[in-house]
Amino acid sequence: MNCIHRHLERKLMHMSEFFKAVLVTGARQVGKTTLLKHLATGQNRTYVSLEHKMARELAQTDPVLFFQTYKPPILIDEVQHAPELFERIKTLCDESEEPGRFWLTGSQQYQMMKKARETLAGRVGILTLYSLSQTEKADVVFPNDLDFSLSCLQARQALVSQNDVVAVFEHIWRGGMPQVLYADAEQRQEYYDAYINTFLMRDVTELGGVTDSLRFGKFLTACAALTGEQLNYKTLAEAADISPPTAKEWLQLLEGLSIVYLLRPYANNALKRLTKTPKLYFCDTGLAAHLSLWLTRETLMNGAASGHFFENYVVAELPKSYSYAPSKVKMTYYRDSNAKEIDVFIEENNSVHPLEIKKSASPDRRDVKKFAVLEKSAVQTGAGGIICMCEEAIPMDPRNCFIPCNLI
Repeated sequence: MNCIHRHLERKLMHMSEFFKAVLVTGARQVGKTTLLKHLATGQNRTYVSLEHKMARELAQTDPVLFFQTYKPPILIDEVQHAPELFERIKTLCDESEEPGRFWLTGSQQYQMMKKARETLAGRVGILTLYSLSQTEKADVVFPNDLDFSLSCLQARQALVSQNDVVAVFEHIWRGGMPQVLYADAEQRQEYYDAYINTFLMRDVTELGGVTDSLRFGKFLTACAALTGEQLNYKTLAEAADISPPTAKEWLQLLEGLSIVYLLRPYANNALKRLTKTPKLYFCDTGLAAHLSLWLTRETLMNGAASGHFFENYVVAELPKSYSYAPSKVKMTYYRDSNAKEIDVFIEENNSVHPLEIKKSASPDRRDVKKFAVLEKSAVQTGAGGIICMCEEAIPMDPRNCFIPCNLI
């Protein structure tokens, strides 16, 4: 899979020139090891995987001997299996001024991340790798940061082929796992079955103590059925025949493993009666489609859930775009007690970019009137618009555009 240019490469190398350790997190099978091994080509960098029993046991029981055996500069795979290493890594970082000595990969589960941040504060740069984005699949690198202005969108327009609903739903249905990129429908189905039954079930058992695989499978399917909707623990609990507190624990586990993405609600003191409930999405739409038994691209594209899956696709693409970019943003959604909702807010530099998401190629321009709620707050409103299936960026007013979904 080395032929696929991952957009995190630039940021990873940049952070490796500054931090003494770099930790790449993300879900299983998204390409963390492949990426780091590719970037380590030509370097004199030791490689060790903590999936291997003997290396893992050594790391857990004798970190000093571990680093005498596997000397820096080093790439340690699946470091979540031995958080005991972090104290020793801290000591070795403090003994040398050399940046980039430690490259680590790990599943982004809560306890491991907490220990890494606390122990290696100031020494580690933590990056997230997601499954393949639409632009990575198309081998497109945009020349500018996404700010939703007409000039930004037009500069991107020249680099991509015309927006096409079949191509978009192929990406949604197939998903972004590197191994299914060229798989046929039968191979893809077997891959996702194995992914759930092997990797995912093993992780939730080891990390969360989940022993009831049947109920957990029902819970996972219920999450996929509710993609794009406000989180409701009672509904999820009833679907899996578990208690709401257990449903909450299991969802936190899935979020920690980068399986689901919870879009938090916008909060602002000037705007009263805002919801506090997140919305539920999947990090990989292919996994959600598999769990929902959409067996072909066409049935998904023409099915009742197509709008929800299109929304999930946009919400999943945006964090990829911003995670790999130089500047950080905060992504939320807006909903008040009157059920007035705006699908996505991108917050940066004390400015909010409001975005609606519509599967249509010609959505109703009146939808942007909802953005007026921001005028009641002290927050500055940036460029925004409706992300949709239109073929080119078209301005609706001085601030908002129809935004083709393949430009994000």
